[in-house]
Amino acid sequence: MTPYNKTAGELREIAYCIRINILEMLNAAGSGHLGGSLGLTDILASLYFKLLQHNPLDPKWPERDRLILSAGHLAPVHYATLALAGYFPHEEIFTLRKTGSRLQGHPAFLHKLPGVETSSGSLGQGLGVGVGMALAAKLRNEHYRIVTIHGDGELQEGSIWESAMSASHFGLSNLIAIVDRNGLQIDGSTEEVMALEPLADKWKSFGWNVLTCNGNYIPDFVATFQKAAIEKQKPSVILATTMMGAGVPCIENDCSWHGKVPNDEELSLFRDECKRKYFSTYE
Repeated sequence: MTPYNKTAGELREIAYCIRINILEMLNAAGSGHLGGSLGLTDILASLYFKLLQHNPLDPKWPERDRLILSAGHLAPVHYATLALAGYFPHEEIFTLRKTGSRLQGHPAFLHKLPGVETSSGSLGQGLGVGVGMALAAKLRNEHYRIVTIHGDGELQEGSIWESAMSASHFGLSNLIAIVDRNGLQIDGSTEEVMALEPLADKWKSFGWNVLTCNGNYIPDFVATFQKAAIEKQKPSVILATTMMGAGVPCIENDCSWHGKVPNDEELSLFRDECKRKYFSTYE
């Protein structure tokens, strides 16, 4: 089942709410990863409120699509989205990174937080886990999808390409990888740290169906994901161009906000900026 089937306008409003929650929960936590979480917000809103088959009232529903946040440091956007979708109470997001909380800095399956399919955070591992899940589904003739989400800097890990080769070899058309292509990582530009381009050609050479979109423009991402979902022969990868810090103009495309959080004064400023951008013309 798909409990939500929101319009593009409704998804944009949901993404705005998720952004505000990310700002507030990271301010309360005092640590965490802000820039990438904001950049992924439109993608997560689209997945959980339109595209994925899932059921917040039955998180272990056997026919659900499985989402793996391989870039586990971006857990704040996943937690904020899951809470808004009804997986756990909203107020629990303010326990982020607290001792004993189910919302740790990286997703931890041990804590049994509804909606978290596996522990993650060691970069480069999530695609291999997704390949295993997708292969198991194929062997059992089960029809759910596996969706993995990766930072672009994460693609510098060799295990990503071993997994990509396996996915193609086994014809895992039930696997969709999403690359958060913001062009930045903790040390600066991906192309300066370890060049990835020509990235689309690399994935094509590994036998994948390659799609590109603007990951911060909801109609484009939704249409692109729907194209990936009907591929029947090979795994699909969506190279989604995003902005680190998207939705808060004063920190957009600024890698210094990869792992910083707003203090009280900045929180007020960022909320105001986010609100102004939301109510301005949607680009």
